[in-house]
Amino acid sequence: MNYFEFYHIPESFLPDEKAIKSRYYELSREYHPDFYANEDLGTQQKILELSTLNTNAYRTLSDADLRMQYILKEHGLLEEGKNELPGDFLMEMMEINEELMELEFDFDAAKLHEIGEKSSGTMAALENDILPVLQRYPELHGVTKEEALQEVKTYYLKKKYLLRIQETLSKFATRS
Repeated sequence: MNYFEFYHIPESFLPDEKAIKSRYYELSREYHPDFYANEDLGTQQKILELSTLNTNAYRTLSDADLRMQYILKEHGLLEEGKNELPGDFLMEMMEINEELMELEFDFDAAKLHEIGEKSSGTMAALENDILPVLQRYPELHGVTKEEALQEVKTYYLKKKYLLRIQETLSKFATRS
């Protein structure tokens, strides 16, 4: 079952966080296995499955990155080997990766800081660009919704790439 349907909320990248938490607690009480200890095994198994579904739905929907990944997967947009990034972005990242390799051989704290600022700036620009798409997503239909999902997919993949770079930067920072 789709997590949004399970929680009776519309699919959204920016859902009402209070509604998610409220629905989680409501369903946690409703499907708590202890309340069904005297029921037959079939009922107990069903309740355990619903309780697990509730926990998984909450974990996913309450985390912005997991929620985004979930929505993209639900629409069949995240497939192994079919997730391509734009060439201009890859060229920009190649430059950053080359600078990181240079740091490996010739560490320079100022250069590390400069690369960190560059990647943070790129991340901030990505987030500013995608925010209007995320905000208007629930009202979209048809082709415009599909286009929005493609934009979100590109943002998601770029963000994952940048997070890997920032992980590398943090490793360098611990050495300095």
